[in-house]
Amino acid sequence: MYRKGTGRGHGLAARGMRTGAALAGAALVLAGCSSGGDSEDDTSSPPVKQQPKDQDPYWVNPDGNAAKQVDSYAQDGKKDEAAQIRKIAEQPVAEWIVPENAEDQARGFTEAAEKADRDALLVLYNIPHRDCGQYSGGGAADGNAYRAFIDQVAKGIGDRHATVILEPDAVLHMVDNCTPEQFHEERYDLLKGAIGKLKSLKDTKVYLDAGNAGWKNPDSLWEPLKRSGVEQADGFSVNVSNFQTTEVSTEFGKQLSAKVGNKPFVIDTARNGNGPYDKGKDPWCNPPGRALGETPTTKTSDPLVDAYLWVKRPGESDGTCRGGPKAGEWWPEYALGLAKASG
Repeated sequence: MYRKGTGRGHGLAARGMRTGAALAGAALVLAGCSSGGDSEDDTSSPPVKQQPKDQDPYWVNPDGNAAKQVDSYAQDGKKDEAAQIRKIAEQPVAEWIVPENAEDQARGFTEAAEKADRDALLVLYNIPHRDCGQYSGGGAADGNAYRAFIDQVAKGIGDRHATVILEPDAVLHMVDNCTPEQFHEERYDLLKGAIGKLKSLKDTKVYLDAGNAGWKNPDSLWEPLKRSGVEQADGFSVNVSNFQTTEVSTEFGKQLSAKVGNKPFVIDTARNGNGPYDKGKDPWCNPPGRALGETPTTKTSDPLVDAYLWVKRPGESDGTCRGGPKAGEWWPEYALGLAKASG
């Protein structure tokens, strides 16, 4: 999810996702045990609860990093800081599935969500040759390993409700040739196969990632999206880990939608409250002065927008830039900045 010189500011999510996904996996056991919303120490702070289902059907992990930070601040007597981080803790954020135990994670998250009468929000980010070998480079070793990964995720989800964001930047990096051309045909086949497998499940929605509005030529995206199977998916996602405004992202999505059968889409609004940062080196990496965007909801401003989602997990670092910890690690100071800037 990183590409120098593109001006897309998109490196964040992906750069931290391997570590971020590991954190999600570490929280899995806790999530499965405490999905009712009770914190481990109810005396430290009020427990994180689910949002009203008619506004936001997605599961809030009561043991996520932000919820733990709320408890930590409360225990230290930092009531103002705890109140700010609660803005993040009480919203559903996506869980990025770790390849090493994909089936167990998918099962654990969806079971916890089902227990809370909510839908799990999952991200699959394991395509071979991921991120063009940059900060989040890696992914499955080959096509067969990727198919096995998808099979494991599908088995873990089963008949439970899940919404899947499929492979951030995988299509975009074929369009900009960041991913070498010799891998394109295989990638099209893998994405189409993943959509088919996940859509064979009883209650799983799939949104294929379609980049962000910083990409200045959306007309070059729609054909690769079709070749990747977007017409068999429930729709596509935009602005994953990016900072493009919701208004701009909506217009970008509508342009793409018109080319792919008027498919609906979802927008990552986790950190787009103040729009993109355009100063200094690497504006995509822990940019200062950013803010939380619209809270997750299915009540959006446009009928083509299925939901505003927090796909990128607010408060997790983009990398060791601007004083941040390693990519994907929880960074309370940055989380505080996002929360305070959001008003």
